[in-house]
Amino acid sequence: MQTSLPVALSAQLAMEKRLNTIADNIANSRTAGFRATEVKFASYMSNAAAEPVAFASEGETFISTRTGEMTQTGNPMDVAINGDAFMAVQGGNGPIYTRDGRMTMNDAGELMSLTGKPVLDVGGAPIQLNPGGGNVSIGRDGMISQGGAQIAAIGLFQMPAGANLSRAGNSGVVPDRPAQPVVDFADVNVMQGFTEGSNVNPVLEMTRMIEVQRQFESAARFLETSEQSLDKAVQMLGSQS
Repeated sequence: MQTSLPVALSAQLAMEKRLNTIADNIANSRTAGFRATEVKFASYMSNAAAEPVAFASEGETFISTRTGEMTQTGNPMDVAINGDAFMAVQGGNGPIYTRDGRMTMNDAGELMSLTGKPVLDVGGAPIQLNPGGGNVSIGRDGMISQGGAQIAAIGLFQMPAGANLSRAGNSGVVPDRPAQPVVDFADVNVMQGFTEGSNVNPVLEMTRMIEVQRQFESAARFLETSEQSLDKAVQMLGSQS
């Protein structure tokens, strides 16, 4: 049984998936709060041939939760989350969790994300501010004050251990199990006047792209050589029969 062709093809499929994720990461390297996509690969053994043959899996994607670079903006409506947590905005099918803390207050006093989604408190309710209440102050625990009075709090949530995250827009994620509200602010806090950028390292991603492209080209050349060898073998066998 010819095993080199399917093995090389499985490698190409895996590398194609990696290239697609790298390209998406690079495209979003300047997207606030963006979480990079990574790929996990596995090796599978096949006993169909005379000897066991290892094949590369296509790869399983997952969203990296490492922290991006913090930038001070001085805008009181900007926040960044220090620690392993997300804030929540209202989506069409439930809350969407994000690290993009750029916010605005509309004419009705609703606290909104820059994408036009209501920002939620810890109970999952939209946050209502006083449009005529003056400057907004946001504490380390997400507590929002206006005119010296506490009026609301930004909800902070942590992803359950082992939860799979799917994308919702550029910087939002949705877990496959309910997120848990943060109650201990020793390791998690809000920084007013800061924003968090993408956690993509564009230089590293470009280096990875070059490496994967070279590997893909090498696998393509191997496939071509294997096919040529197989064709010659078939021709020789045909001429001898």
